[in-house]
Amino acid sequence: MGKNIDDYIDSGLKGTPEIKPSERREYLSQLRERVILALTNGQVMQAKVYLPLGDLMKRYPGSRLYLDGDINYAHLTKYTKMANQHNIPFTIVDDKTSSTNIGLVLANPHAVDKDEIFVENGEFKKHLR
Repeated sequence: MGKNIDDYIDSGLKGTPEIKPSERREYLSQLRERVILALTNGQVMQAKVYLPLGDLMKRYPGSRLYLDGDINYAHLTKYTKMANQHNIPFTIVDDKTSSTNIGLVLANPHAVDKDEIFVENGEFKKHLR
């Protein structure tokens, strides 16, 4: 019984323990298994938008878009507009305690377990508009 009380007190003092915290920091608060697509900061900061993201939003209407709040909002606007056009909610993640090179994550509320979630720069540049 002592262990349960200690757990209860710990939870009260520190909050509920988070599952895979390092993974959540890397993928803008999401678990890797839920990620449909991830773009790097550099890709998000391109002047043009990555078109296949809109197709993925259509295919996963229950998804949510997560954007890195460390990126200038001028670069994020094109993706927030795309999310609004597809009725996909978005969240700007502003985590001052950690940094990641991922600028955008489209995630499902449940696991999708995609093998490839990143887009190579050559392939990325072919699909800009």
